Amino acid sequence: MKGRRLFGVLAMAVLLAAVSCMDASAQIFKEQAFNQQYNDDPASDADSTDVLFSFKEYFGGLAHKNEIRIGTMTAGSVVFIGGSQIYNRQAWKLPIVYSAIGGSLGAGLVLNAKGNKEAAKYCFIGAGVAYWATLMDGVINFKPSVYPHPGKATLYSILVPGLGQIYNREYWKLPLYLGLMAFTINGYASNKANFERFRDIYIAASDRETYDGPISADQALYYRDAYRRYRDYYALGIAAVYLLQIIDANVFSYMHNFEVDDDIALKVAPAFILPENQFASINPVSQPAAFGFRMGITF
Repeated sequence: MKGRRLFGVLAMAVLLAAVSCMDASAQIFKEQAFNQQYNDDPASDADSTDVLFSFKEYFGGLAHKNEIRIGTMTAGSVVFIGGSQIYNRQAWKLPIVYSAIGGSLGAGLVLNAKGNKEAAKYCFIGAGVAYWATLMDGVINFKPSVYPHPGKATLYSILVPGLGQIYNREYWKLPLYLGLMAFTINGYASNKANFERFRDIYIAASDRETYDGPISADQALYYRDAYRRYRDYYALGIAAVYLLQIIDANVFSYMHNFEVDDDIALKVAPAFILPENQFASINPVSQPAAFGFRMGITF
């Protein structure tokens, strides 16, 4: 009888000790989970997404007082045209940039005012192409310290679908993405043409006095709505393929140097979980140490 009571007392003591250890371990985990710094490489702080854009960083880079991220450089150059060329120390290109964009835009405005809208349209297109070429030139001439650079691969894919895969040397993906892009664009154009066709037929068929076509207004309305729905689906498909190839270029540029050896071992070992930098101040009575397991993978 005494043995059973002693066993019960010991079991209760072990249970209380386990609960206290779990509470201490949970408290330590919660503190470290919110205070842990997972990025131990100070050099990679420049790639942090905590601050998407900093005017101080951007204009400091243009003055060559500090380095800036390729995303910051390109985003700033979207508004401050020519900023990429200044940061890349190619300011001699600025007269070419401004004359190409400004000249085409000015000519388009003049021609549009004179009523020559067709020629003005091509001038506006030329200004847009020159603007795009300015951004592309900045990305091409940006010299990162690592290859492949995720930011550069991402911007390549944004500016030219599939170029990020070429930059990452994943050429086999080009037929996939370009094929999907061509398929969705062709589907969009085809359904758009049919939508406009049946829209015009519906408008004409609504006037029963003058219309004598084989398609009734109700039929035209049905096909108009159907082709409009299909057109919208293909538009979403174009956007999905475009975003997918951007994400693919970014992710695989990050994982380019990630190597996995066939010889992988999993080690599980018991370990004491102690508060960081408090080894000398632990009171065994008031602050019990938590007992857990440490797991690691070795290559």
